[in-house]
Amino acid sequence: MVERIECAVIGAGVVGLAIARRLAMSGHEVVILEAESAFGTHTSSRNSEVIHAGIYYPTGSLKARLCVAGRHALYRYCAEHHVHHRRIGKVIVACDESETDGLKKYQAQAEINGVDDLRSLTADELARLEPNVRCVAGFLSPSTGIIDSHGLMLSYLGDAESHGAALALASPVVSGRTTGGRIVLEIRGVESMTLECNMVVNSAGFYAQAVARSITGVPPKTIPPTHFAIGHYYTLSGTAPFGRLVYPVARQDWLGVHVTLDLGGQVKFGPDISWIDRVDYRFDGSREAAFYQAIRRYYPGLRDGTLQPGYTGIRPKIHGPGQPAPDFQIQGEMSHGIAGLVNLYGIESPGLTSSLAIADHVAALLGS
Repeated sequence: MVERIECAVIGAGVVGLAIARRLAMSGHEVVILEAESAFGTHTSSRNSEVIHAGIYYPTGSLKARLCVAGRHALYRYCAEHHVHHRRIGKVIVACDESETDGLKKYQAQAEINGVDDLRSLTADELARLEPNVRCVAGFLSPSTGIIDSHGLMLSYLGDAESHGAALALASPVVSGRTTGGRIVLEIRGVESMTLECNMVVNSAGFYAQAVARSITGVPPKTIPPTHFAIGHYYTLSGTAPFGRLVYPVARQDWLGVHVTLDLGGQVKFGPDISWIDRVDYRFDGSREAAFYQAIRRYYPGLRDGTLQPGYTGIRPKIHGPGQPAPDFQIQGEMSHGIAGLVNLYGIESPGLTSSLAIADHVAALLGS
């Protein structure tokens, strides 16, 4: 039997849930199709849980525009819906004089992107803010924050369901086709079904490309390649020596190991990055020595034996090693020629921060 629904959102990560919420609140009949047995089990729950300010992203990019708009919307949403978060702030630091030009570039890009609250800090000023951080200069981003990502997803889902949306778990989409101006999806899981939809949003994260390839009529040239990048997080035992997030200026010859804090005060270092060929969350303990070396560039007081293996996260990349990081790809009918279909690719950081703005963007592509 063929079931009919106005809109199917494929993928119940934070972005898929935000999109489902937005469409349901606009009066659409929505079902959320999730291949796993729970929502948000991949990228949405294995990240730094940071609300990003929007400092680094290229001028005019979707990442820049949607991060800044999404950050403003997300702080409002969290306050109104009592989602646990803190506007904790972040310091970005140069560990030596060779990195001060990097600070200037970040600040210039932030201004272009509409991030207008950065404050330059001397080494002495930083020492007063974060006495355990060693650096020669830096700046403060007061609008960077941390958030309970699971609580946010629960809130998005609750909003969607209160407006009539339904979540179907263990319901992977295996194929699709267009017929009579509608999109027909074949779902296999505990119960197989055929869904005939007016609109389909493919927000399947790692598997968005596979879903798109399974839908007859999506031009192969519009589907980017699939790459996986794993990041490791170590936690710090003992009392937190930092009051804010700490990000060193990025360099090619050092791991990009940041300091983040969760809402319980736990310090996390990471992520690093390495490329893998499949989704595999196993923790590689051999990376510990490299973490100690990278962290001690800005936190020389790190004692041996205080790093503990934390967790890993995998980002859905659409570029490979050595290639420049591309923008989000959010493709509507103008990109692939299929009315009512939106494909989202490469939605990694700052996807969580941008989630409400991404939802608005998708709704606009669908004319909603």
